Amino acid sequence: MGAVTTPKQDRSRATRQRLLEAAVSCLAEHGWAGSTVAVVAERAGVSRGAAQHHFPTREDLFTAAVEYVAEERSAALRGLFAEGPAARTAVVGALVDLYTGPLFRAALQLWVAASNEEQLRPRVTELEARVGRETHRIAVDLLGADESVPGVRETVQGLLDLARGLGLANVLTDDAGRRSRVVAQWSRIVDSALGPDPA
Repeated sequence: MGAVTTPKQDRSRATRQRLLEAAVSCLAEHGWAGSTVAVVAERAGVSRGAAQHHFPTREDLFTAAVEYVAEERSAALRGLFAEGPAARTAVVGALVDLYTGPLFRAALQLWVAASNEEQLRPRVTELEARVGRETHRIAVDLLGADESVPGVRETVQGLLDLARGLGLANVLTDDAGRRSRVVAQWSRIVDSALGPDPA
């Protein structure tokens, strides 16, 4: 039988989730310098003390926030194709979309901060490695890729690196038109490298 939660545990979980979502929004909108625990707590509608109860340091809060949303987006990406295999073009487009939203902007702010903040760097490096491995596994599954075939692993990683680059280009200007042409061409490259589309 599963664990029984109390109303207090439910409230605590809800508070934590509001703080994580507020932290990602703040980081994406205001960057590291403008995102303090106090600003996040106010946006989440909780006291600074309550925020620090859940996340003792600023680094705890922001690394947990990016990790939380990365997990949510991984689940959402899998959910898009829960009905069964999808055309590779749709999968390539969905993978690229992962890098054009607020999560990517928040992660980018965290990377920049980690390049200057010694105590943040190892945590962000470890988080990004874990998120990168998970995203690669999802991409392999969704694309129906056989990584025992020479070059397939590099093709999938190239797709993810391309998606990250397109996301970076989108930070300053809306790059949707060029992005859609690049996605179409990369889909053809992926099909050529991976063989017949299982969908």
